[in-house]
Amino acid sequence: MKRASVVLFCFLLLLSSFSLFNACSPKEKVIEKQMIQIGDAELQEKNEAIYKKREIRGKEREYLSLDFSRIERPASLDEFTQLSHLPPIRQYKTGTCWSFATTSFLESELNRLGKGEVELSEMYTVYWEYVEKARRFIQEKGDSFLGQGSEHNAVIERMKQYGAVRASDYTGLLQGQTEHDHSKLFQEIRNYLNFCKENEYWDEDKAISYVKSILSKHLGPPPETIEVNGETTTPKEYLDKVLELPLDDYVCFMSFKYLPFYTKGEYKAPDNWWHSKEYYNVPLEDFYSAIENALKNGYTVALGGDVSEPGINGEEDIAIVPTFDIPQKLIDQESREFRFTNRTSTDDHAFHAVGYTSTQPHTWLLIKDSGGGAHRGKFKGYYFYRDDFVRLKVLSFMVHKDAVKDLLAKFSE
Repeated sequence: MKRASVVLFCFLLLLSSFSLFNACSPKEKVIEKQMIQIGDAELQEKNEAIYKKREIRGKEREYLSLDFSRIERPASLDEFTQLSHLPPIRQYKTGTCWSFATTSFLESELNRLGKGEVELSEMYTVYWEYVEKARRFIQEKGDSFLGQGSEHNAVIERMKQYGAVRASDYTGLLQGQTEHDHSKLFQEIRNYLNFCKENEYWDEDKAISYVKSILSKHLGPPPETIEVNGETTTPKEYLDKVLELPLDDYVCFMSFKYLPFYTKGEYKAPDNWWHSKEYYNVPLEDFYSAIENALKNGYTVALGGDVSEPGINGEEDIAIVPTFDIPQKLIDQESREFRFTNRTSTDDHAFHAVGYTSTQPHTWLLIKDSGGGAHRGKFKGYYFYRDDFVRLKVLSFMVHKDAVKDLLAKFSE
């Protein structure tokens, strides 16, 4: 072989090896943004629906989710303007989020009103709520919803009736217990009341006495008196004379088209078991603005809504609305109404908004949550709710009336 031919052969061999090396070398994966577009307008980045697996109650289950790593969100609790609140605690195996969320809200209110930090008993309220549920069930001859859930204003009503005590006065835990579990408790109450219904046994005094015996067996009897500053007082006196919570100053809102806006009426959710009609109904924009403005003006807010969505993830600590549900800019009164009517937005859970931050183009709410999901991630007991999730999935809220003066002025008595 001639020398020139050898040189050319070597060059071609080197070039071929270089090309092969490049082809086999790992390259950084570039993920292009796919945008949701209507006409010439790009609404937002598309969220791809994906399936993930997680162990739930000892079994591996598949669930619909998305790639949360692509979601820009606050990096820590420190990014939020936080309002006064006590540390998160867990409700464990109970359906009593309504009491945990509203009690947390009232604890924040006590601090805002200059009463200092007071940790109240959630289970004292829960005990008496079960009693009143049973009472109505008997009075209505079984035609009353029976479940563990309830609403924010139930806490207000039970406190008006039975007062309040500190967490140290009544834990609802028997000796040796460290976690709440109401599965057997509720099963016993339900079985007894269904027995009453099947046998048309409507003696209210005897039925309530029996329900109290079930409650006391599982939770312990609630205290009739407590010691406060060296003096013996009743729970009612403690609420009225020591805490002095202005219970009549707390108002509830909803946003539904089944009732004219700027009128009061019933929140049509099963956990509104006594059919309270004390809900102020407002358009979505007023509803959302009231929540955000209350937080920015120093008032925490007790919220309730749907948390059974792919866009909420405990491991990630965030809640958003993915585009495969609906793009953010298309969330309006009608899309919200549609989901409530077809029951894809249901009254699942209650939680407490205790802070906010703005990262354009979004506002995020800091949510204190007693549910188990909120304790899976990095920020135990907290979620970061993006504004689109609040607009679509939060169905009701409670706040002090001073935080919504302008909104209440739109209502005629």
